[in-house]
Amino acid sequence: MPASEYCAAQQQIRELQRLLGKKTLENETLRETVQRVTAPKQLPLRVSSWPGDGR
Repeated sequence: MPASEYCAAQQQIRELQRLLGKKTLENETLRETVQRVTAPKQLPLRVSSWPGDGR
C-alpha cells in the first residue's frame, strides 16, 4: 500500500471515529430523554402539606 493510500485510510478512520462518537453522544442523550419522559411520575418521599389543608 503506497503511503498516500495509508494516509487517506488513516484520515478516513479518524473521521469515522469522530462521527461514531458524535452519534454515540446523540444516542445517549435521546435515551436519557426517553427515560425521563416515559418514567412514572414519583411522589416525593415526604409530603409536608397537601393542597387545601391550611398549612
